[in-house]
This record gives sequence, C-alpha cells and structure tokens, in this order.
Amino acid sequence: MNTHTLHVAPPSNALPHRNIEVSRYFHWKGPSGRFIAAALLVFFTPIILFLMVLVRLTSRGPAIYRQPRIGLRGKEFDILKLRTMTVDAEAESGAVWAQPNDPRVTGLGNYLRRLHLDELPQLVNVVRGNMALVGPRPERKVFVEQLKEELPSYLERLKVAPGVTGLAQVNLPPDLETEHVRNKLALDLEYIETASTSMDVRILGCTCLRLFGFTGYRAARLCGVGRTVNEFSSEEEPAEQAEIPRRAK
Repeated sequence: MNTHTLHVAPPSNALPHRNIEVSRYFHWKGPSGRFIAAALLVFFTPIILFLMVLVRLTSRGPAIYRQPRIGLRGKEFDILKLRTMTVDAEAESGAVWAQPNDPRVTGLGNYLRRLHLDELPQLVNVVRGNMALVGPRPERKVFVEQLKEELPSYLERLKVAPGVTGLAQVNLPPDLETEHVRNKLALDLEYIETASTSMDVRILGCTCLRLFGFTGYRAARLCGVGRTVNEFSSEEEPAEQAEIPRRAK
C-alpha cells in the first residue's frame, strides 16, 4: 500500500513558528467521540478490571495511575493509566526519560506497554471530555515547558484535544531526543490540519491491530495511514523500537 512521505525542515532551532489552521472536522467530532468512547468503555470494562486485579497482585501500589498532563488550550488534567512502573518511580529523579530495560517497569508493565493495554483507562478521560479518541498525545507540563522553547510550533498541538492514539503514535517509535519529538510534531500538525472521519477510523483501526500484536509497520500500511518522516518511521520493527527510550509514563 502506498505511504505518504513527509519532509521535515532543518533542525528545530532554525524553524519559524507556524500557525496551524484547524480542520473543520474538530467542530463536531467531540460529542460523537465521547459517545463512541462510552460504548467502548462498556466493552472494555471487564478487561480493564481484570488487568487491574493483575496489577495489584503482581506489584505493590494502586492499579490505576494518575498523572497531570496538558490538554486542550493548555488546561491541565489527570490522565488515567494502568500502572506499569513501581510506586514512586520518579520520587528521587524527578521527571526523566525511560530507558531500555528500565528497572522501574514491572514485569506485567512491560507486557501492558508492548500491547498498549495500559492506555485503556483513558476511555474514561474521553468520556469526561479531557481527551479525544484520536489526536496529539498529551504531555507533562515539565516537558511542554522545555519543548515549546526548542520547537517553535509545539504549542499549536494544544489547539485540539489530545488523543488516546494519534497519527504520530501509529507511525513513529518512542522518542529518544528533541529531534525525534520534532518528527512527531510534523505528523501531529498534519493531523490537525487534515483530520477527517475517514482518517480517525483508519488510525483507530491501526491501533486495534497493534493491540492484537501487529507491528506498527504492518498496521499503519494496512490501514492506509503509513507515513515516513526522515529516518524514523513505522518501518522500524518492534525489536528495534524496544531499544529506544521514551519518557516515563
């Protein structure tokens, strides 16, 4: 299946600020997304409850992890996740990037992260109106403050509600450094400008395939949302992606 190639400009410190025109699709996608999320929540609640029990049985601490994130128009909210790290994992270090084979991640947590099952409780965030099913992933305030200085258009992502999944997430591996975030930003801005019902359905379909173990490479192309941004793309196999650090969840 054909894929789109997105050419990213030179390094971020050479990029001017770019004003994004938000797709008209966002004017009405909110209510429909909340209805769909409510229906999905009914279906996934037994699975979430089962996984919550497993989390409690396999490690000390609460099953659900709450973390402040920055959402639409810079409003802060608590994102919900199944806990995948040990309790107080960042108590001494503060907000840091996760590392390959991170000792803070539990055995069950590794499995939940690999299949993205830890994100299922965010359906509650969508029903509450904090998030959308599809959109740019919400970030922590400490990283937003850093990235808005290094990436001039970064705050344009806040013009729409953050998503449980997104065009950048189904195409690119976890971030290693700021330039990798810049690549994801390019896809986030593309989504904000061109979002449609068709694109959302395809991104959700791709996400579902990844829940069932499909690689990002195959899932994105099967669903027609494959993108290539510089050297980072969904073509990277899971074995390679597993070696790339990402921010702690």
